[in-house]
Formats: sequence, structure tokens, C-alpha cells
Amino acid sequence: MYTWLFRVVIVLACPAIVYFGKISHNAAGVGIGLGVGALMVLIECLVAELNLLSLFMGILGAATGIILAKLVDYLVLQVGDNSLYSIWDRFALLRYFAFGVLGAVIVIRKSPELDDLDKDILKMGKKRGAEVKILDTNVIIDGRVAEVVDTHFLSGTLVVPRFVLTELHRLADSEDPLKRARGRRGLDVLSRLQENVSIPVKILDKDVPDISENVGKVVKLAREMGAKIVTTDFNANKVASLEGVICLNINDLSASLKSVVLPGETMSVFVMKEGKEREQGIAYLDDGGMVVVDDGRRSIGKRVEATVTSIHQTSNGRMIFARARPDKAPSIS
Repeated sequence: MYTWLFRVVIVLACPAIVYFGKISHNAAGVGIGLGVGALMVLIECLVAELNLLSLFMGILGAATGIILAKLVDYLVLQVGDNSLYSIWDRFALLRYFAFGVLGAVIVIRKSPELDDLDKDILKMGKKRGAEVKILDTNVIIDGRVAEVVDTHFLSGTLVVPRFVLTELHRLADSEDPLKRARGRRGLDVLSRLQENVSIPVKILDKDVPDISENVGKVVKLAREMGAKIVTTDFNANKVASLEGVICLNINDLSASLKSVVLPGETMSVFVMKEGKEREQGIAYLDDGGMVVVDDGRRSIGKRVEATVTSIHQTSNGRMIFARARPDKAPSIS
């Protein structure tokens, strides 16, 4: 109802301005004012649906419309026809009113499209050769991506979708202590990434409402933007490969950077605990790999020299078997 009332006021205001503004008292002038009002209402109907009006956007649009009216004034003046300019100048008040209202209406109606501006900017950035990488919830909570960024192995722009940030906040506010700790760790890692000046981090206000799971949202968003996904989630890896999206898995990177040892090599390890078999000790490498040391039980709590005998790859990772060297006396760590 209010929309139609506004339209009626606009239609009536234009001929009123012509008549009471002493622009023209004849029927032709009033008719022109009525026609301008009707044209404004028609254009208003054709513009996309309004969200809530913004005062700032309205003022900006009105100012732009008035500046455009001034430009049209200058163009009419350059025609050089005095009679035409005289008639044009008589409608100055109506003209500025019409351009101002149209500018405000167009800007207010189109301002919601600014929500999609981030996506357009990122697409343009990709066309210029800048790589975009989307971070999912798992890789942010994991935290190792911050270390990778610090070593400059990642380039381009890191993008965190708004729904990923929302999930981190939800976890941080959870009553479950473990979930709360994970959420707060993720927010701390994100804050650390934003403080890094070597690579920009952007929060993207873009949702995928037709998909409920965050993994699917991230994959679809990456496919639409032509971006890569950075994750630690094995399932995200699989879904991304099915969708034709490149996935950078931090776990794969970590596995490829594990130290290489060969049977017959000697290594220095710290025996932490006893093994399952008799006289066995268990040690760990810096990358987390487990070393089973034969004859290492008596050296628990000490660092020993051990010779690699074999290497086994399991579903849980790599397991190295070694034998403590009898010619090397264990030393206190």
C-alpha cells in the first residue's frame, strides 16, 4: 500500500511542481509534468525489488542524479539553440527533482548487489593470474596452514567463506570443552593468518543455501570461482576430485616432507617407552614417525644410536624398525 501511495505522490508532485513552481500554467506544461512523474514510476517499477532503504545510498544516488542533470544541461547548452535552451531551463526545478529521485531509487534498489561484488572481484583476480585458495574449517582448526603461509609456500589470496567463520564461532561458543577449544584455536589461527602481511586473507560473504554441509558448500564455491581448496579433510579431498576442483591437503604435504631413511642407515633417537615385544623400545622422529628399537628397552629415557633394519608403511603412517648399536653406549639425554 505504501509503495503505491509513494508512486501516486510522485505522479502528482511533478505536475504540481510545474504549476506552482511557475514553470508553466497551461495544460501542456502540466501534462509534461504528469508524463515525467509517470515515467519515473514506470522506471521505479522496472528496477529490481527494494530491500530496506539506506539513507546514505539514497543521498549518494540523489547527488549523482543531480550531477548528471548538470551534465545534460551543459550538453543542451552546447547545441547552441537559444530557444531550446530557454524551454529546457524553464523545467530546471522539475529536471533536478526527477534526476535526483531516479538516482536515489536506482542506487537503493541496486545496492544489495554489492553482496556479490566480492565474488566478481575474485573472479577478475583469477583472470589476471592471481590464485585464490579457499580455507575450510578443518584446515583452520588444524593450524599448520599458518606455518605453511609463514614459509611462503602459499601465494595468491586466502579466502574464508562466511559460513566457515560462523561454524568456528559456533564451536567456540559450544558447551562441549573439546569443541570449544577447537573453535577458539581456529579463531586464533585465523587471526594469525590475518596478521601476516605476505598473503591477503579475505572473508567472503557468499553462501550456498542449496547445500547444508560445509564440505559441499566449500567445493561448490571453489568450482564457481575457479579456486583451489586448502584442507586436512580426506572426504573433502574425494568430493573435490569428483567435482574437478584442485584440493591442497596439508596432510599430503606433511607426508611428502617426512624425512627419508633407508635400511642400513644410522639415526639418533630418544627411546621414550617400552615396546610390545621383549627388549623393544619405542622412539619417535621429529615428524611424528614411530621407530621400534630392538634391544632398546634398557635405554628407555636415553638417546641411542640405532641402525635401520626395515621400513613398513601402514594405514596409520610409516613405521621404522631399527636395532640399537651395541658399539655405542647410550647417553643421558
